[in-house]
Amino acid sequence: MRRRRGIIVLTLFFVAALVALLPMRLALDWFGFGARGLSARAATGSLWLGVLQEARAGPVPLGDVKARLNFWPLFLGRARLSLAGAEEGTFRGAVTVSRHSFGFDDVSARVRVGAMLAPLAISALDFDDVSGGFASGRCIRGEGRVRASMASDVAGLNLASGFSGEVRCAGEAVLLPLVSQTGLERLDIRLFPDGRYQIQLAVRPSDEAVRGRLLAAGFRPSAQGYGMRVDGAF
Repeated sequence: MRRRRGIIVLTLFFVAALVALLPMRLALDWFGFGARGLSARAATGSLWLGVLQEARAGPVPLGDVKARLNFWPLFLGRARLSLAGAEEGTFRGAVTVSRHSFGFDDVSARVRVGAMLAPLAISALDFDDVSGGFASGRCIRGEGRVRASMASDVAGLNLASGFSGEVRCAGEAVLLPLVSQTGLERLDIRLFPDGRYQIQLAVRPSDEAVRGRLLAAGFRPSAQGYGMRVDGAF
């Protein structure tokens, strides 16, 4: 009996040692982070303390980030990977994956989207403690604040002050309902559990000249005034 107990203890110790030494590169795929869109040009270190070089969330660049797997959530059947920018103040947050759910937690960062959202002239999204989660194909949580900065005007409209709003759930999607300072322009960003995203910019113009410029820029009449929609996937 003692010998059998000793073999079990040694086996558990051996398995724990293998997991502790698991390279970060293999951990991304083993726990399903890679399948949820988290990737990197190179991953060094172990799953308990590693670095993701030129990390990306789908097509969105995150830069170089430190990464570590949290121990206690594993006992609840969840794998939570905490991320922090290699440079102070550039990125902070976590990604959580389980068998039937996944999400992002407490994200604070400025994400430069570049031409990813063209033809919409959005240059960057600022996240302030933003969390969003999905389970069984539906949004189960959405919180935090987001601000969108514009790279240029839109059909002659000065939107230099950008858009801002509070994150929430809207059916199956995590919704970022952002409004300009005037309240006449609205930017809705929806993130879906299958990796799709949908962005709708709606403008309520005050004069005929602006309506003409909006039509020339590709906007179409809608219930909210004039709108433009971009669909994509991570």
